[in-house]
Amino acid sequence: ATSTEDVAEVVKICADHKFPIVPFGVGTSLEGNIAALKGGICVDLSMMNEILEVNEEDLDVKVQAGVTRKQLNDFLRDTGLFFPIDPGADASIGGMAATRASGTNAVRYGTMRENVLSLTVVTADGRIVQTARRARKSAAGYDLTRLFVGSEGTLGIITEIRLKVYGIPESITSAVCQFEDLESAVNTSILIVQTGIPVARMELLDDVQMGACITYSKLEGYDEKPTIFFEFHGTETGAKEQAETVQAIAEEFGGSAFQWTSKMEDRNKLWQARHDAYYAAIALRSGCQGWATDVCVPVSRLAECINETKDDLEETGLISPLVGHVGDGNFHMLYIVDPNNQEEMAKAQAHSDRMVMRALEMGGTCTGEHGVGYGKIHFLTNEHGDAMSLMRSLKTAFDPDNIMNPGKIVNI
Repeated sequence: ATSTEDVAEVVKICADHKFPIVPFGVGTSLEGNIAALKGGICVDLSMMNEILEVNEEDLDVKVQAGVTRKQLNDFLRDTGLFFPIDPGADASIGGMAATRASGTNAVRYGTMRENVLSLTVVTADGRIVQTARRARKSAAGYDLTRLFVGSEGTLGIITEIRLKVYGIPESITSAVCQFEDLESAVNTSILIVQTGIPVARMELLDDVQMGACITYSKLEGYDEKPTIFFEFHGTETGAKEQAETVQAIAEEFGGSAFQWTSKMEDRNKLWQARHDAYYAAIALRSGCQGWATDVCVPVSRLAECINETKDDLEETGLISPLVGHVGDGNFHMLYIVDPNNQEEMAKAQAHSDRMVMRALEMGGTCTGEHGVGYGKIHFLTNEHGDAMSLMRSLKTAFDPDNIMNPGKIVNI
């Protein structure tokens, strides 16, 4: 597809024949979100890659669904603006909206839910709908924008997105701090959040993941210890004050001396190493693959959840590095497994299931940012209870013939 009208034409034909439709962006999702469980037509949106509007005065942009986050930020650079949501992969904006993505900057800038202003959507019968106007707030009618954000193509196909953008900060400074144990690192991050410091990024790597990154990304001068990567945005004075306060908190928990960098090339190398954590991890075992999963809990329960999950992992004998967007209580496990070893796969599935149930018992969620797809669908009743009946009612109201990405999020 190259336009919204192209998508609408395809959907109308599929609606007439009650034929399944699966939208596709760039294929970086992690929970089987785009797997064609019922076959059907794949609507590839990657050629819908035009940036349609940039409204510098109002700090918003409008893009087609196939625009990627890096493409958008390259385009915006000369305007002094940037789009902060950074899930790691160079995902498409449409896919990020569909899965309610977030990433390393979420602790300061929020997730896609907070940064999508309106959507153009093709519904299951081929209608083209705009969910909201350009105003920053509205009390008119149901909030359809929030409904389609995170719907993973099950209610309609997102073709255009209007987003909030932000001014590039005057000062951006990164720092690395290492700890003797994981609990000290997590408690540092919790106190930083509770103190209200507007840190832009706060990424936790356990000792296994840090060791993998040191080897893979050739990070010199670091030890294989639990580590937090920080980034501070603001004026030079403001960023400096934030950093000094964070350093004092880290020292209370035995954090080593901060290693600072404000040079762009050094910052880029540091954050590229974080984004390459997946590849660094799978390099730990030749011939194996990575199976990613995540949960999110209230920040006050984060240390408890991580400690219990790591203790449980030790009993399984599996290799599974941990990384976390700890500023918002979200962490990920990456099982390094041989997909042909059924015992390993069963152990990984069982450990992941226990981690999810642990998070739910702590008031958390089964997926912080990967979406539901069909990998986490069996946990939704545990998480939402009777609200699942409302979700099914919404699905059947929007898509009565169940042609929109069937088999995902809710079973019909």
